[in-house]
Amino acid sequence: MTQSLVKRPEVVEPPPAPATRGRRRGQGVAYLFLSPWIIGATLLTIGPMVASLYLSFTDYDLFEAPSWIGVENYVTMFTADERFWHATWTTTKYVLISVPLKLGLALAVAMLLNRQRSGVGLYRSAFYAPSLLGASVSVALAWRAMFSTDGTVDRLLSSVGLDLGGWVDQPQYALYTLVALAAWQFGAPMVIFLAGLKQVPRELYEAAAIDGAGPARRFLSVTLPMLSPVILFNLVLETIHAFQAFTGAFVVSSGRGGPSDATLLYPLYLYQRGFTDFRMGYASAMAWVLLVVVAVLTALVFRSARRWVFYAGEDR
Repeated sequence: MTQSLVKRPEVVEPPPAPATRGRRRGQGVAYLFLSPWIIGATLLTIGPMVASLYLSFTDYDLFEAPSWIGVENYVTMFTADERFWHATWTTTKYVLISVPLKLGLALAVAMLLNRQRSGVGLYRSAFYAPSLLGASVSVALAWRAMFSTDGTVDRLLSSVGLDLGGWVDQPQYALYTLVALAAWQFGAPMVIFLAGLKQVPRELYEAAAIDGAGPARRFLSVTLPMLSPVILFNLVLETIHAFQAFTGAFVVSSGRGGPSDATLLYPLYLYQRGFTDFRMGYASAMAWVLLVVVAVLTALVFRSARRWVFYAGEDR
């Protein structure tokens, strides 16, 4: 018995419809509005980053053409530059002290301002103002005068029997003037914490109070877990800002990082290498090391967030 073979017709898929003229015109308008950002990002961010990466492998003094030396800048940095390691350690201490202190003050003030009372808007603006002024040279100059010998802080401490002298003139206290300046600028994280506190449901506090939880227990079991995403955001942001601290250290120490390199933060030493010693290639290598370190620390913080950051509706 034979079977006849019937050839099935091939199914030809229609070609994709061409983009309409209106859609292309809409894309053109979108790229037109994006062009200022694209040009700015290319010329002011991506271009300089690529150039600095190249310069980090060269010997460049701003006056002659850069000469390729490979990884010599990095080898010198890690093996023969004692001030590099000193600046790294000083910056590490600055970050470890200033960031928790700043976030703690911001959270404490935010909790005070979260209560319903008259004039809270005025207080909020007053506490936020230092964040707008803290990075200015004028405030750093005033800070230096306050903590110098016979300055305001010296007189106040002397009046209560603490004759410590000027903080900016003593290596054991100089770094803490920069820490105090950073902590004074707690306004930005305070506003973010305050916004987070407004989102915590009141029912959680009421349920905890019914269960017999006191203020401390409610803070640990309700406020902190509900604020953990905001804490993560502020922690990452303030850590990056702390590693970039420059103006205060430059003005307070007159650009030298003194006394005895006590205020020699990493960005200040980078500036000295690039614009005082005219070793721009070396300074570029330092900048890339800083970028890598901050990126690694940020990644570690985000990785650790799985254990202590809680989101609404999430089961743990």
